[in-house]
Amino acid sequence: MRDKKHITGLFAAFFRIGLFTFGGGYAMLPMIQREVTEKHKWATEEEVLDCYAIGQSTPGIIAINTATFIGYKTGGIPGALAATLGMVAPSLIIITALSALILKYRDNIYVGKALLGIQGAVVALIAVSIIKMAKKAFFNVFTYILGALGFILLFVLQVPAYYIIAGALLFSVIYTIFKTRRAS
Repeated sequence: MRDKKHITGLFAAFFRIGLFTFGGGYAMLPMIQREVTEKHKWATEEEVLDCYAIGQSTPGIIAINTATFIGYKTGGIPGALAATLGMVAPSLIIITALSALILKYRDNIYVGKALLGIQGAVVALIAVSIIKMAKKAFFNVFTYILGALGFILLFVLQVPAYYIIAGALLFSVIYTIFKTRRAS
């Protein structure tokens, strides 16, 4: 599905997501899910969840990585480029246009309060995204143990997140190999 209309649609959909979502990658996930699975039916919820997982485990911003993977899945390299450019273009345009104003008014009390209100909305968007992903995720004793261990390492022992992600990936691969061999 690499026709010009689809590539334009990918760009437009991810441009809207990038334009109307504040708070970074995780805040964009509910809107990505709605656009991709419900509105356009470019992917199933499980496929989007896989894209989230890959997007989280690869370097970069999860929303941009997810857009790239979905664009590639539905439109090959042109689709990946369109989705990625669509996602980043609004931020580039807005930041370029407003950079002087941000520096001038960043200490303004009203601007500070508006940004504080946006932060509250972002927390709610992230919570909704986590709940939706948790409903679709596969849980077993191994995933609960890995999650608890990751939590302890990150928040109690303050191990850098990239070590935890690499370790979780390694343990998951070993676990899967062990489980597959045991089942055979």
